[in-house]
Formats: sequence, structure tokens, C-alpha cells
Amino acid sequence: MQIASRILATIVALEHIFFLVLEMFLWQSLGVRLFKLDPDFAAESARLAMNQGLYNGFLAAGII
Repeated sequence: MQIASRILATIVALEHIFFLVLEMFLWQSLGVRLFKLDPDFAAESARLAMNQGLYNGFLAAGII
């Protein structure tokens, strides 16, 4: 049971790290394609996405 919980926690932490990279660094390129965003909206919301990315990074650090 302990192994399963560690595996699941690792998977969740990796997901949060993926969202950190997506929202902080790739929002206006990959984020536009993944979420079918208007490029103007992506540019306007880039700072909000960076904030969410940082939040996801803290969650990943807490899980690890």
C-alpha cells in the first residue's frame, strides 16, 4: 500500500510540474494550442497563468 501511495503521489507531483512549465513558460505557445485560446487573450492572461503556474510548483514541492 505504501508503494502505491508513493507512485500516485509521484504521478500527481509530475502533473503539477507539467502545469508549472506550461503556465509559466509555454502559455503563449503550447497553451494557445492545447486550450484553443485566442492569442490576444493568451497575451492578456499571461501574468495570471504565471501566477497559477507558481502555485502548481508549490503544490508539487509540497507533495515531493
